[in-house]
Amino acid sequence: MQTFDSGGVRIAYLDEGEGEPILLIHGFASNAATNWVDPRWVKTLTEDGRRVIALDNRGHGQSEKLYDPARYGAPEMAEDAIRLLNHLGIDKVDVLGYSMGARIAAFLAIAHPERVRSIVFGGLGINMVRGMVGAGPLAAALEAPRLEDVTNDTARSFRVFAEQTKSDLKALAACMRGPREKVPADKLGALTIPVLVAVGSKDVIGGSGAALAELIPNAQFLEITDRDHMKAVGDARFKQGVLEFLASRP
Repeated sequence: MQTFDSGGVRIAYLDEGEGEPILLIHGFASNAATNWVDPRWVKTLTEDGRRVIALDNRGHGQSEKLYDPARYGAPEMAEDAIRLLNHLGIDKVDVLGYSMGARIAAFLAIAHPERVRSIVFGGLGINMVRGMVGAGPLAAALEAPRLEDVTNDTARSFRVFAEQTKSDLKALAACMRGPREKVPADKLGALTIPVLVAVGSKDVIGGSGAALAELIPNAQFLEITDRDHMKAVGDARFKQGVLEFLASRP
């Protein structure tokens, strides 16, 4: 992966393929490789004739690790994405975000609507607006001395995932303890770009995708059947739905 300076923070990214650009923003405790390369998203999109840009969010993957929670607000992380586009000289992109990446993508589109051609909110439904619960237990799980000390099932699953991705647990805990801005419903309702909301039918973390889509005038909803928050990421129906959405948007 390559790196660039984003307002004093070193951000790692990949840039592959040719054609219309699409920016991929991964979820919490993940990284570009785990979220997008390993599940074959990069391969799928480049073979569809697209230029794929995917960054490791601050505190994740190969990007710089920060330990001050105040530096992990989603609006600021959205600015990392914009600075990456500026660094690459890209004026306008399609955006695909998953989970935390969907929140970041929403703030990106709200703050810089002229830079976004279309947007896919993956793995995050109405909880984008209501806010995510359990940040404290998740942070505590990441700070626990041992996995065996974590008793909360959801928090434990994130700790297991963070260990699998060889993440910096201290940096992730800081991210989880950082600002937890809700995305304003009225701002989503003002979006004029095409939007696809794609959420697993068994996803209890992201909340109802259909309910989120109802808030956005130009939104379509794709239910990823029989998939939970973790397993929906690489689902073939999710990929096909995104390809069809991208092909149909103006």
